[in-house]
Amino acid sequence: MTVMHKDTPIESKAFQKGQQTKAAIVNAALGLATQIGLEGLSIGALAEVAGMSKSGVFAHFGSREELQLSVVREYHALFEAEVFLPILQAQRGLPRLRELFANWTKRTSAEIDSGCLYISGAAEFDDRPGPVRDALASMVKTWLAAVHRTVVQARDEGHLAADIDAEQMVFELHGLILALQYEARFLRSSQSLTRTAQGFENILLRYGAPVSIHKTSAKKRKTSPT
Repeated sequence: MTVMHKDTPIESKAFQKGQQTKAAIVNAALGLATQIGLEGLSIGALAEVAGMSKSGVFAHFGSREELQLSVVREYHALFEAEVFLPILQAQRGLPRLRELFANWTKRTSAEIDSGCLYISGAAEFDDRPGPVRDALASMVKTWLAAVHRTVVQARDEGHLAADIDAEQMVFELHGLILALQYEARFLRSSQSLTRTAQGFENILLRYGAPVSIHKTSAKKRKTSPT
């Protein structure tokens, strides 16, 4: 007969403390990675930033690669929480698509100084096969699939033309975000956000969004609160 082992309160507290410590290390690693990139991330550099010993950090991850993977997973979780999950409360169709793009733009704008891990990670690992590249690519594909579902919903709700190429529209929306990052972060363009917003409206019109909805939304954005 197998006897099941049940953790004692002391063991449970130790486990919880260990998890909290690991979460704090991942958070510090994420902040470091957005500044120096995933490739620059190391056990030693993180130990210095976190005020821990190298052996203490190593005990939680075991390798530099596992540390990088933990950072990628944490970044993805935060990205979903800030960009995608809030839109589930919005009306299906064009309102939800608008909110998604607004959240995406807001998140990108907040990362102008630190950088987007998806974009910097792609530059670092685009030609380097392995678990980190696979994780990054998988998460970007997961996110773009969510954008695709939102576009299809807008089409099915009649807010976009019935014959649209949803994949092409997602490609163009993604392109706007990449352009925003490049223009704002690298070229320091003061017009990047304005041009991104206008580009989004242009895409909606080309894919059949009603002009009345387009004009109403544009008017609300230009009207200052009284």
